[in-house]
Amino acid sequence: MAYYKGAISFGLVYIPITLNASIKENDIGFNMIEKHTMSRVKYKKTCVDCDNKEVKNEDIVKGYQYEKGKYVIFTDKDFEKIKTEKDKNITILQFVNLGEIDPIYFDRAYYVTPTGGEKAFNVLLQAMEKKNKAGLAKTVLGTKETLVLVRARDGKMLLNTMYFYDEIQKAKSVEMGKIDKKELDLAISLIDQMTQPFKPELFKDEYNEKLKKAIKRKIAGHEIIEEKDDNSQPTKIISLMDALQKSLKQAK
Repeated sequence: MAYYKGAISFGLVYIPITLNASIKENDIGFNMIEKHTMSRVKYKKTCVDCDNKEVKNEDIVKGYQYEKGKYVIFTDKDFEKIKTEKDKNITILQFVNLGEIDPIYFDRAYYVTPTGGEKAFNVLLQAMEKKNKAGLAKTVLGTKETLVLVRARDGKMLLNTMYFYDEIQKAKSVEMGKIDKKELDLAISLIDQMTQPFKPELFKDEYNEKLKKAIKRKIAGHEIIEEKDDNSQPTKIISLMDALQKSLKQAK
């Protein structure tokens, strides 16, 4: 099922598209259980001013509190009415070099699929990939305006939702003490020694696999065996120089 149906436009070019999820969740779901009865715990939506009576989904609306206890109600039609055509579509405002964007701005990624205008789609895709450029745009997804980045990679077009500048929190400043040149050189050597090409297929969710095995043991009526890893705790070394030297030797 498509997450979004709309269009990408740049200049006078208009391309109908859909956005589809690029990520699948592998999380293992656990239910909340009352330990004595082994019955599932449910969470009810209740009304504060009506003796905590349970409220049905069809009776729930969105309201904005403008004064204490006073609300204005917004329906889905109200939200749609305040959207312009520009808000509904993804209009590229400018192109940027991919390397200029700090990954801290990225939120979610989606695959972009054309539903018409395939020629224009392919021209845009190949032009962006050839120049290593990405298109910055804004659109309204749901009830929130979102900054987005349209980019090309390996013959595919992707869209990343992004955070606005004022949504990024500033990092606390850290006082920089005097750095020993030998320690810095060792740290650089260690980084060089540990540098390898990024191959995402080599990284597996090992804890997820352990969890699946533990579930099977529980179902079979067995106790979970405690995992032991002799290398889990690093040796305590007081001297940074010693730590760097031993790390470099280990890496080699």
